[in-house]
Amino acid sequence: MGAVKLMPDDPYPVSHRWRFTGWLLAAVWLIFLNTALDAALHQEQVWRRVLGVATLVAFGLGYVLAFEWGRLMRRSARPIPPGRAWAILGGLLALGLAGIPGTGGEWMSTLVFVAAAAIFLLPTRPAVVVVLLAAVTPMLLGLLVPGWGAERTILFAVLLAALAMFGVSRLAQRNAELHAAQAEIRRLAVAEERARTARDLHDILGHSLTVVAVKAELAGRLLELDPARAATEIADVERLAREALADVRGTVGAYRGVGLGTELAGARSALTAAGIRAELPEGLPELPAERDELFGWAVREGVTNVVRHSGARRCEIRVTATAVEVRDDGRGPAPGSDGAGHGLVGLRERARRWDATVTVGRRPDGPGFLLRVAVPDGEG
Repeated sequence: MGAVKLMPDDPYPVSHRWRFTGWLLAAVWLIFLNTALDAALHQEQVWRRVLGVATLVAFGLGYVLAFEWGRLMRRSARPIPPGRAWAILGGLLALGLAGIPGTGGEWMSTLVFVAAAAIFLLPTRPAVVVVLLAAVTPMLLGLLVPGWGAERTILFAVLLAALAMFGVSRLAQRNAELHAAQAEIRRLAVAEERARTARDLHDILGHSLTVVAVKAELAGRLLELDPARAATEIADVERLAREALADVRGTVGAYRGVGLGTELAGARSALTAAGIRAELPEGLPELPAERDELFGWAVREGVTNVVRHSGARRCEIRVTATAVEVRDDGRGPAPGSDGAGHGLVGLRERARRWDATVTVGRRPDGPGFLLRVAVPDGEG
């Protein structure tokens, strides 16, 4: 048989010291049952003494367990079942009433704890009703039962305990909401990290495998016409495959650094292998590290799209201190396309971190495709 769970699973584990503190927070208030316990211990008849002490011990234990159960329910962000809450309150009240032969009129001190438990376990309206009944009961019994005085101190104790427990319950609720928010933040952070890793893998492998495919196709065509050059292309394929493997390992372990200079060199190789004339800048401006990396990603994504989709004969890359452009003379973007491929989505998200803008579309000066990433003037 499977084990029966008496408490709900706690998704926010805490230290044993804090768990002990929670129990102590409930148990420390049981000292206010001292008058009822004293009355039970001074009963002349043994059975009355035993009954009074036993019911008070059972009452105290039940109250502590009820408080701890309600606290764990709140920590796990689960609603407290009303039926079970009413059953707990009924059990506590029954234990208090059962102890009357041993505690006499002092049993009414248990009403303080019943009221506090009601505030902690019930919704606001029924909890207020229970508190009001617990508050007026000592006054009515003092008038109706001979020998029991009107317990005004119990009235104020009930109201004070209810007010204090209201603050404790609201604090517990806020803590549960805080824990839930922290858990959601952790979940979103993990999801974002996974998405970011997936985008980087797509960008790295998409570029590398595109170049490998183009070079392998070129080597196949040259195998009979120019075996020496075909061997050179096959060697490049092997090198690119090894670099792609290293890039993947670097991305999994820690994000791989991308530099503009390295990407321009890779762009020249990829474009040449695809039979596209590459027009690259002869020199590069001095760029901050973050901008150099962003421009490197832009060149990588732009050249990958040119090699894969453009059908171009010429590709030009322009670099300034504030912008990088990749443009070709191919067929341009498909009608209705918004440039929302995985690679461009990742590029836009990287650009957004540095307040940069990404422009994708047809060249304004003729046929072909244009990718432009620009940072605001003055960005360091």
